[in-house]
Amino acid sequence: MGRGNLTLVIGGASSGKSSFAEKLAGSISDNVTYVATAAVLDDEMARKVALHRLSRPQHWKTIEETTNLIDVINKHSQEDEVILIDCLTLWLSNLLLNASNSSPGISWPEKESHILNEVKKLAEIAANSSAEVIIVANEVSLGLVPNNKLGRAFRDVAGRANQVVAQYADEVYLVVAGIPIEIKSLASKI
Repeated sequence: MGRGNLTLVIGGASSGKSSFAEKLAGSISDNVTYVATAAVLDDEMARKVALHRLSRPQHWKTIEETTNLIDVINKHSQEDEVILIDCLTLWLSNLLLNASNSSPGISWPEKESHILNEVKKLAEIAANSSAEVIIVANEVSLGLVPNNKLGRAFRDVAGRANQVVAQYADEVYLVVAGIPIEIKSLASKI
């Protein structure tokens, strides 16, 4: 069994990162499993999900999974397959708000440690998968500092999660104004 690539596509909100990731996935294989991590909780999100569905080729397999991404990768990891996860940041939010991880008495450092451990497991499994895995994530470090404790804590854990996935990734694309730039090959080797 061969080893596929892990690619991280990162950018700000509405930067074009999902569109680029979809084009990249389609250029690699016709056999794409699209993994949607968004929980549809309101009308606005339902409209956004519907628009995303319309933009994807109909023959792509779609899996809606809000928390258990590792099982999805293990189940769909074939050499001729691309697994596109959109997006890591929503998955982190789902883990943060998951009832088993947000019970009273669990401290933020315990939650953060649990979440980052899950991210590391995900990155390791994705990097060693026989499928090509593309993970989309929001770049959270370029915005304003959130005005509340939970927002700041989430921004920090999301930033650390992006760093973990980027370390394991073979390629990292930063998407700005719809323009993708492969940045890992440009990184300093220090």
